[in-house]
Amino acid sequence: MHWFYGTPMGWGGMVMMTLYSLLFLGGLTALAVVLSQRRTHTPHSGTATRILEERLARGEIDTEEFDRVRRTLDSR
Repeated sequence: MHWFYGTPMGWGGMVMMTLYSLLFLGGLTALAVVLSQRRTHTPHSGTATRILEERLARGEIDTEEFDRVRRTLDSR
């Protein structure tokens, strides 16, 4: 059975259409993953806050200084 017999697209066109469709759907999926990962980040996931949390965990600063510096970072 020749589904595309006599049409300008032919079998090569069908293969290309399938590949482009898969590429398009893959791009949409990748975009959805990137956007969903952006929404899961908290406001305190920045580098400065992470460093501040590490310093608190190592005992370099106390909780009072941690809170003071974090408030300063959040006000920016």
